[in-house]
Amino acid sequence: MDTIFAEATPPGRGGVAVIRISGPDAWRCVEVLTGSVPSPRSAALRDLAWQGDLIDRALVLCFDEGRSFTGEQSAELQLHGAPVVVARARAVLTELGLRPASAGEFTRRAFLNGRLDLVEAEALADLLDADTEAQRKQAMRVADGALGRLVGDWRRDLVQAGALVEVTIDFADEEVPVEIPDECFDLIDKVTTSLRDQITSYPAAEALRQGFEVAIIGPPNVGKSSLLNRIARRDIAIVSEIAGTTRDIIELRTDLRGLSVTFLDSAGLRETSDPVESIGVTRARTRAAAADLKIYLTEDGAVDQSILDGQDIVVRTKSDLDAREGISISSLTGDGIEDLLDLVYEKLRFRTAGAGLIARERQAAAVRAAVAELSRIRREQDGEIVAEHIRRAIASLDELIGRVGAEDYLDVVFSSFCIGK
Repeated sequence: MDTIFAEATPPGRGGVAVIRISGPDAWRCVEVLTGSVPSPRSAALRDLAWQGDLIDRALVLCFDEGRSFTGEQSAELQLHGAPVVVARARAVLTELGLRPASAGEFTRRAFLNGRLDLVEAEALADLLDADTEAQRKQAMRVADGALGRLVGDWRRDLVQAGALVEVTIDFADEEVPVEIPDECFDLIDKVTTSLRDQITSYPAAEALRQGFEVAIIGPPNVGKSSLLNRIARRDIAIVSEIAGTTRDIIELRTDLRGLSVTFLDSAGLRETSDPVESIGVTRARTRAAAADLKIYLTEDGAVDQSILDGQDIVVRTKSDLDAREGISISSLTGDGIEDLLDLVYEKLRFRTAGAGLIARERQAAAVRAAVAELSRIRREQDGEIVAEHIRRAIASLDELIGRVGAEDYLDVVFSSFCIGK
């Protein structure tokens, strides 16, 4: 492979800028630029120079092949974070024949070199994208190998079941009737149950990874935009006494007690002859229908129940004007806002209960495929048929962790990474 390099720190001015190098010529470049290669995994301060020009004084780290993140011979140059220093170092590395890395190329090489499996790579991408503590914890569980270990357990049990089946096939030529032992079906049932548990918990895990949408809906001038501004603690939506001011969807993404939540403000729900407002109302209804939760605001207590379900929240607004029954808020004074957000959090947190390790549709599809193969076995006594279904189930699990059949998906996975990772 080519020797590649990229900044592992964000571009711009900062205290330190880190350039990562990976590939067969990594240490050679370090030696050319600094005069010697530090002991592996030991930081050393070195003058970084090229053709008599002192570029910077850098902290240099080198990693052995097989003991680095990528599995290749690697190095890190920790430079001063001036953009001109980084630009000069990049230019010199290019002169030395190194190639700038593409997005996710370091992680892709780690996968190809067996340093991590595909689900760990996906979890690493989720960790880099995490906005909340809950997303961080979820990503770290998988990045730490929890799902890979679970797949290993499934695979081991299926291999054992397959071995038991092979015995019946071996004796078939001797015309000795040998039934598939119950132990084989017990193992298959055990794996199938565990696989189905992960499929059942997949929606919660996916929602936790992607975040939730909460639609703030209700008739015009009921206080939807005021509530959004209160949640944001700044003016992001126009508030006016003129009905129909909000026409399009306004989004506020926020960290709600550790959950990633996007609040949606939209056009007031009413019949209107204004064609532009009518489009806004249609969009509001469509987006609200797809939201994970709806907050229906009402001033007089009237509610359109046709767009609500049992989990949605009905809130009386403008409680500063007079006492209101039920859940009530005042966006003017802030009264009741925190209690409302607590309620929203509890409802969404309940939906994440029991979130499993499968958090992406690709992973869920592989697990479903394995379940489908194992479900076809039932109490089949034809050993060759049972063995074939077991082999196909194992192949689906291998695809899950990227051992086989993942080539078409690799570009999609690793293109989501930043340059330098």
